[in-house]
Amino acid sequence: MAEKGIDENSAFREIVERMTRKYPDFPAERTSEIVDAVRAELTDAKVRDFVPVLAEREVKKRIKQERRSEV
Repeated sequence: MAEKGIDENSAFREIVERMTRKYPDFPAERTSEIVDAVRAELTDAKVRDFVPVLAEREVKKRIKQERRSEV
């Protein structure tokens, strides 16, 4: 029987793509670094289904913080 669930690799690639489109003035490389860092922090999460959603919220927060600190 096939395992149900999400493909986290695809989900995280999509997060990078969405954040890059949403914040075109923010360096794409830095966006990718933030996504990787957040993903690493969530490695031990017990319930994997919500990891991409939680990660995207945290990535948005960090990008906004960095953009504010650059001003």
